[in-house]
Parts: sequence; C-alpha cells; structure tokens
Amino acid sequence: MLSGLFTFQSQQEALGFPPDWNRTGPPLLWLYHLHYHEFIWELPFDRARAVAKDWIARHPCGPDRVGWQPYPTSLRISTWCAYFFGRHRSRTLGDDAFRNTLWRSTCEQAYHLARNVEWHLLGNHLLENAVALVLAGSCFDHASARAWLQKGRALLARELPEQILGDGGHIERSPMYQCRVLHALLAVHDTGEQDLSALVRPHRPMVAEALAALTHPDGRIALLNDSAFGVYPDPERLVQKAGAAPPPPGAFALAHSGYYGARTSDGHYVVCDAGPVGPDYQPGHGHADLLSFELSLRGVRVVVDSGVGTYEAGGLRDYCRSTRAHNTVEIEGHDQVELWGAFRVGRRCRPQDIAWKALDGAFELSARHDGYRVLPGRPTHARRFLWQDRGVLEIGDRIDATRPVRSVARLHFHPECRLTHSDGESCVVDFPGGRAQLTWAGWETATEGESFYCPAFGVVQENPCLAFATVAEHVRGSIRIELD
Repeated sequence: MLSGLFTFQSQQEALGFPPDWNRTGPPLLWLYHLHYHEFIWELPFDRARAVAKDWIARHPCGPDRVGWQPYPTSLRISTWCAYFFGRHRSRTLGDDAFRNTLWRSTCEQAYHLARNVEWHLLGNHLLENAVALVLAGSCFDHASARAWLQKGRALLARELPEQILGDGGHIERSPMYQCRVLHALLAVHDTGEQDLSALVRPHRPMVAEALAALTHPDGRIALLNDSAFGVYPDPERLVQKAGAAPPPPGAFALAHSGYYGARTSDGHYVVCDAGPVGPDYQPGHGHADLLSFELSLRGVRVVVDSGVGTYEAGGLRDYCRSTRAHNTVEIEGHDQVELWGAFRVGRRCRPQDIAWKALDGAFELSARHDGYRVLPGRPTHARRFLWQDRGVLEIGDRIDATRPVRSVARLHFHPECRLTHSDGESCVVDFPGGRAQLTWAGWETATEGESFYCPAFGVVQENPCLAFATVAEHVRGSIRIELD
C-alpha cells in the first residue's frame, strides 16, 4: 500500500499513496472497499492519519462521490471510530489539529448518514447504517453524538428482531453477511454502553451458533447465496470472540433460515438449502439454488457451490446466481426464480412440504418447490436427501409434469477433484485426502460439462461438473455419493 498498490477483490490498482480517491474504472464494490478505509488497520498511526487527512481534503461530499454513499460512509465511520478513538485514542487526542479535523469530518459524515439512511435497500445496509450511528454516537460527549446514538439505537431495536431469524440466521441467508452481522453485534457490544449491550446480547449467541453451523471443516463459510471468502473476518475467530462453542458433531437444522445438515468428528460435512431466496422485500443477495447442497469429506470440499465472482451486472454475475451454477435441478433451461440485473429478482419460488428427521448417525430431508410451475407442462421438482455419517449422501429427485420436459441435475466439484473410471452408471471422484464412489440411476445421460468456481471476488476457476439429464413427463432420478 505504501508503494501505491491497492488490492481488493483480487484486483490490484496503482493509486499512489495516499491513494487517488476519485479513481474511476474499477468495479463499484472495489471502490467501496477503498472508501471503507479498513486497510488502515495494517498501517502505523502516522500513515493512517495521513490517509484520513488526505481523504478529508480531496474527497468532499458530493452527489457523484462514491465515498459518500451511505454504505461506505457507514463502514468508514465504524473504522475511524475503532482505529482512531479506540486503538490509537491517546495519540489521536494528543494531536489537537488532527483531532479537530477528524471530529469535524466524522460529524459531517454522521449527519450525512443520518439524513440518508438506506430505507430503499433495507437488509444488511440498514443494519450497517445503524451500527455506524451508534458507534459514532458512543465515541463522543456532544449533543450531535447523542442524536446519532438515539437514531442508531432506534434502528437497531427495529431491525434486529426483523433481520435475525429465530434460529440465529440472517434474513438474507448469506453466510458471508452472517459473518458481518456477528462482527457488527460484537462491535456494538464493545461500545460499553449498557443499553446497547442489552439490545444485542439476546441475539449474539444465536447468530454465532448459526454461523458455526454454516462453517465447513476447513474453517471457512459455506458459499451459499452471495458468499465469498476473504471479505469478512474468519468465522471461527468471530464465533470464538462471541463466546460460542465450536459446532458439535451431529445433525443440525436452521429451520427458519432453511439450512439443514450434519458434521462428523472425522471431517465430513453436508449442508442443504431448503430456504427461500431471501426476504421478499430484499432478495438481491439470493440465488436460484433451492434444494442445492455442499459436501466436504475428510475435511476437504468435494461438492461445491459456485460462489460469487462479482457484483457487477453481466455474464459472470448471471452465471453465479443461476440454477445451472448450483447442485440442484434445472428444467427446460430456466432458473427456479426470475433473475435480472445484478441484484433483482422477479418471480420467486417457494419451498414447500419440508420434512426433516434427525436419525442416529444420519438425517433425512425432503422438500419440493413451485419454481417451474409457470413453464409449459407445469413441472414440479421434489428432492430427498439421506445422509449417513460414514460419508454417504443419497439424493432422490422427482420431477412431474403434464408433458415431457428436459430436466438436468448437476453436481459441481471442487477444482482439485478429478472424475475417473466412468462407465455410464458410476464414476470415481478423487479428491485431496481420499476417493468417493458416485453412482446414479433414472437419468438418460451423464456428461461432464463446463463449470466455474468463484470462491472469492475476482477469482474464477474451471472445475469439474457432472450433468445428469433426461426428457420425460415423470422422472425418478437418484444420485449416491459414498466415501470409498
């Protein structure tokens, strides 16, 4: 950074130091990361002070200023409060000129944020607005600060019961944002304000336990919906800071979120998605992935979600959100839900008839959805998962329509997996640390196709994918994955 090279979302730009705050060209989310100022945690105080002073001087408020949009404003306020008035409080207060400059700017930003709360987006954006206001409000003894604190506290009191579901999951059903929500709750608790601590205390352990459930044995999140590695703190560190225990072996059910699965002491893990695309008023971070799943064996990811490579509208964003990018069934080449733009969802699909049973060393999950009823023939898809702790997953698909339809079930494998010894009814999956046998029935063809794995923003890797296809009115297909 000191040489002027900044890397966000796996993309490096030469901006100078302090950086060119008004740069255009990189994706909007890349520019957001620049204006969050979270990178100052890697800098000594004098360099971070130079960054803040330069931003204040060269990026004033204006309608075309990326750094003044409410979301980056929220994260920057939170960063400044924690870094300058937390970690380096004595040095900040001991520099009268800088302290006054910083206070004036923080005041201007907080006023601006309070006037531009993101009611039009709701969800995690609104939560971040609230957190920034309470952090700024708790840092200063001033009439303005008390107003920010009051507004932020009111927003939290409104949003926490809405956004945190009964099982501790975040309403947008993204493990990535689940990390951010827990991080935010911990930050609010750390203000030391008793009423704020009381506000977040009932939610914190539930959010931590849900995050732990959605973490693979490799210590990283499941890549469900809009999720990527390297954006927020590691889930294990967040869960530990929240005082929650590591997830125990056995089956788990986050019934409000719609995520079900199990883990074993020897590194097997499966998570299945039987939840809605997201809240009806903000499904923008949801994917067309109902009845998909992820699987780790012996601590290694084997069957993977395709992740999310970008938030920019275009082919890659469309692919990562599509049904064909997930481990579920696509009918007639259509997505389960109507996706458009980068964050838009039109027609929704709904999970129905969810049945869950935790067995001794196993679980059974079944559900169906109505996402394809708009197509000719009014097809429906139902799926049954049967998991056994010795590393066996059986998947049964049932498709019914009033006319023949083309159905395709896909399995996307981690890039380090290799598919070998296929005989038309089975194949071997070699993965680091082991081998699994894959068998299937009820599908006319099984072909290896093109797939892309995006575990982080800006990262696109080719990975093996098997597509099981048939054309019929009624399909009874099965797939079995068994650790060798």
